[in-house]
Amino acid sequence: MRHTRTAACSSALLLATAGLVAAPETAQAAPRTPAVGYVALGDSYSSGVGAGDYLPGRTDCKRSSRAYPSLWAAAHQTAAFAFPACNGARTNDVLTDQLAPLGPRTEMVTLTVGGSDAGFGTVMTTCALGGTTRCLSAVSRARSVMDGTLPRDLDRLYTAIGNRAPAAHVVVLGYPHLYQLKGTCRAGLEDAARAAINNAVDHLDTVIAKRAADHGFTFADVRSAFTGHEICSRIPWLHSVDLLSLTESYHPTAPGQSLGYLPALNRAS
Repeated sequence: MRHTRTAACSSALLLATAGLVAAPETAQAAPRTPAVGYVALGDSYSSGVGAGDYLPGRTDCKRSSRAYPSLWAAAHQTAAFAFPACNGARTNDVLTDQLAPLGPRTEMVTLTVGGSDAGFGTVMTTCALGGTTRCLSAVSRARSVMDGTLPRDLDRLYTAIGNRAPAAHVVVLGYPHLYQLKGTCRAGLEDAARAAINNAVDHLDTVIAKRAADHGFTFADVRSAFTGHEICSRIPWLHSVDLLSLTESYHPTAPGQSLGYLPALNRAS
């Protein structure tokens, strides 16, 4: 999920061997594909927007050392770890820009993707600034995308991942509810709008989980982990709207990554 915005491990190892040329004195093994055991794909929820401590490199991707892929790789001492997940990525961005590290020796792939496709960034901007009626209309349009083009786009991406990394255990992680209803918030969105947003997250997770299952991937549901830690809860693991750092609004904090996403990935891997 880009603003709502926003994918987590595999086992099975397949070694591609190359034949040798005929003459012994000139025999050479073909170059081997570099072993990238764990590849973390996806959008801002995988790159770690909102968690801070961003890594050098493409600053627009906002990849964090506190994001669940970094934490998992460190905990498992993963020597071959690729982290192409990037803020704002849609399914086609992952398909065209992030799959290069995948190969027959990849053991695990994680990703979150779909929130940006559904336009959750626009939804949250509309809801924060436009009032309840406009918010509900924006949510309805997002749900239409989830039922329209998103399943097809997920199929294309998941098929490409399976083809490029046939031995990998692929874990697709979902998105949490953003709001605790009747919570501590004294201003902002009405509960009707907050409920509609949460229901849209449920719908998005359902679509993603169905497509993941049809491709033999594991879906990791994070909603229960975030229960009691949504925006408007006493101890939120999600940023509310932040006018000083709009990009980080509606994204998991560092505890949201380490206590919400990482345990869900551990259970699924």
